[in-house]
Amino acid sequence: MESLQNQTYKEWKKLHKRKGRDKAHKYLIEGPHLVQEALHSSHEIESIIYDASYEKPEEWNYQGIDEYRLTHELFDQIAQTETSQGVIAVCNMSNEKVDLKKGRYLLVDSVQDPGNLGTMIRTADACGLDAVILGKGTVDQFNDKTLRSAQGSHFHLPVISNDLGRAINQLQELNVPVYATSLDGVNLQAQVTIESSFAVIVGNEGNGVTDDIQQRADFKVKIPMFGQAESLNVAVATGIILYWFRMKGLAK
Repeated sequence: MESLQNQTYKEWKKLHKRKGRDKAHKYLIEGPHLVQEALHSSHEIESIIYDASYEKPEEWNYQGIDEYRLTHELFDQIAQTETSQGVIAVCNMSNEKVDLKKGRYLLVDSVQDPGNLGTMIRTADACGLDAVILGKGTVDQFNDKTLRSAQGSHFHLPVISNDLGRAINQLQELNVPVYATSLDGVNLQAQVTIESSFAVIVGNEGNGVTDDIQQRADFKVKIPMFGQAESLNVAVATGIILYWFRMKGLAK
């Protein structure tokens, strides 16, 4: 492919923006690691796009996937990293739905930084959670920075958008305790009632979990501060809390 006017090429470029992704129900992933993760998952890849000089790995299974090779100049305009890695895949968004059950969940309330969200999805994956539920106001999970930070973890567990109030009600009906992070909460070290099933709500970088969502939770918790910092980055805090809950739950 050598023309900026090619219609397929124009459609790919629209996927740089959330509006274009939502309309096409497609998104881009970049780099051999993410493409390989996609190939090993059940998610559908529509196309793989190569820089002219890229040598594709022989072990990748491409059956049924369209392939395109672009000039370096055209490829660089599709790539969203400063130094591209030579391969991009066009993926179809999954229509995956999650039937909530007894399990472990991360609920995200209005987190706006894509790097934070990606790190949180990756951490939820590492902790063996059953799903990540994104509430209103949360950054797009298919943002390129989110996808790079998640490092393919969105292929490993469901990441869905849902009304958090509705999700909390459903979890409580299943007797899954719901914990909201809050400055008014109990220190984690004093919290001794962690069950093997749980849901943790984390909130916006500046404002935390909204008051309405906090009021719906069963418990409020916080990470104790031993130094002079007032708070932690939300992705770091999420990692500490999820591992604390996971290890406490394993002890049951």
